[in-house]
Parts: sequence; C-alpha cells; structure tokens
Amino acid sequence: MLSLPTWKCPPWTLNASLKRIRELQGAIMVASCVQMLVGFSGLIGFLMRYIGPLTIAPTISLVALPLFDSAGNNAGIHWGIAAMTIFLIVLFSQYLKNVAVPMPIYRGQKKCRVSKFYLFQVFPVLLALCISWLLCFVLTVTNTLPTAPTAYGHLARTDTKGDVLSRAPWFRFPYPGQWGLPTISLAGVFGIIAGVISSMVESVGDYYACARLVGAPPPPRHAVNRGIGIEGLGCLLAGAWGTGNGTTSYSENVGALGITRVSLLTRLPFWPTGEAGKGEQGVSLLTCLSQNSSGEFSEGTIETKI
Repeated sequence: MLSLPTWKCPPWTLNASLKRIRELQGAIMVASCVQMLVGFSGLIGFLMRYIGPLTIAPTISLVALPLFDSAGNNAGIHWGIAAMTIFLIVLFSQYLKNVAVPMPIYRGQKKCRVSKFYLFQVFPVLLALCISWLLCFVLTVTNTLPTAPTAYGHLARTDTKGDVLSRAPWFRFPYPGQWGLPTISLAGVFGIIAGVISSMVESVGDYYACARLVGAPPPPRHAVNRGIGIEGLGCLLAGAWGTGNGTTSYSENVGALGITRVSLLTRLPFWPTGEAGKGEQGVSLLTCLSQNSSGEFSEGTIETKI
C-alpha cells in the first residue's frame, strides 16, 4: 500500500532530506579534520595528563545516557522477550561461564576426539539472541503474537520485516558525494566538534579499558595519538561517503569484550631449558605455555641468544 502514488512522499521532502544530509556531511568532515589535527599532532597525548578517571567516567556516562531512550523503545516492543534476552545473557556470561561443553574436534594426528569448550563464556550474547529469536519464530508460526500492526507485541513477530532482503538491491556501490556536494554551516560544525571532543575522551578510556580486559599493558601516548588520528580519518571518509555518522571506539563493544572474553589469552611465565656458561654467549630455548578459551594449553619454544 505504501508503494502507491497516494502514499509517496512529495518531492520537496526528498530535497529537504538531501539538504540535511549534505549539511551533516560537511559538518562531519570539518570536525574530523580537527580530530586528526589533535591526534596526529600529539596534542591528545599531552592532554592525557589532565584526562583521568574523574574525567573519563562522567563523560562516558553522559554519552551513554541518551542511549536509554533507544534501548527502552526497542525493548518496549515486547518487554517479555527483552527481559528473557537480558536474563539469558546474564545467565550465560556470569553463572555458566565456567561450564565446559564437550565438543567433537579434529586435529591432525589425534584425529577426531572430544574436547571441552567454554561455549557460554565465548558466545553468551549470540546464544541468547538465537534462543530469543527461535522463541519469537515459534510464537509467530503459532500466531500467538498479534497479527494486527497496531497491537502490542506485533513487532516481535519474525515475519514483519521478512521482505527486506527481497526489496533490497543485489549490488549497490556507495561513492563520495553520492548525495551531492556537502555544505558547511557554522552551527553544524560547532555541534559536531562538541561531539568529537566527547568522543576523543571516551576513546581514551576505551583504549585503557580494552587493554586491561585483554591483559595487555596500558597503551603508550604515541599509540593513543595514532588511534585518535585514525578515528578522525575514519570520520572524514564517513562524511565524504555520506553515512550520516562518524567512526569511533564504542564502549559497548568493550563491554562485549569483557563478557565474551574472546580475545583474552592467559600467558604463563617462560622457563629456560638450555644452559650457557657464565660470561659466554650461548643459545637458550624458552618454553612458553599459553591457555586458550577452551582451557587447553599449547606449548611453544623460542630460541634466544644469551
């Protein structure tokens, strides 16, 4: 019905939307140049002495506060399904993370054997989403969820957007300036620069939080400078392509890293197995044991000169 000429948007609305997109493009591109200047010039590394936990924590909290509206609106489609998904994520990531699930694996000489895999620790979010979707699918097939578009819980059905893939084009190649020549306004530039400043402060906190979660040492200043500069370059490309948003490190992804522990690698100390005379140059083999997410240890040797 919405494809009928009666329900099509008038041409002036399309032109107004494109005008807003072009103005947003220009503001993002100018603000990204400021971010690249701050990053590649080393200014953010100099300012890190003034950016501490008391600065980062309120900034990240203020950035995340507007997301509660989106989370509430999306979860409000069906609070029962949303509550079950949250419950499953907490259950898998906090209470079942140390439960090993036997999984068949195949490895070279050992061929096929059964190994323990910490499934709930690695895929808590994915498992919760799959279970919730399967439940919605069953409720859709049995018509338990309402079919009326205006009824509460209708959007929880799995067939409401089933034709999205069929209506989407098979191939589409975005290119810079696809919405027209970007325009620049002073109000838009200053508004995006304010967001860029808070984004840089948040990114510094994300870098340190990510390093702490994966067991790596704190990032040095030159690494933080490069990270902020590359984020600015990503914003410049996003603005040129007209995506309508910038690129930055996302605190939610760091939180997901802490839940899944996918990138966590526990390393044990090195033990020298070779010997060399005192005051002489020799060769020593250092044995390294590493533990992966399934709890198995793998051994390797590194040859060093002493």
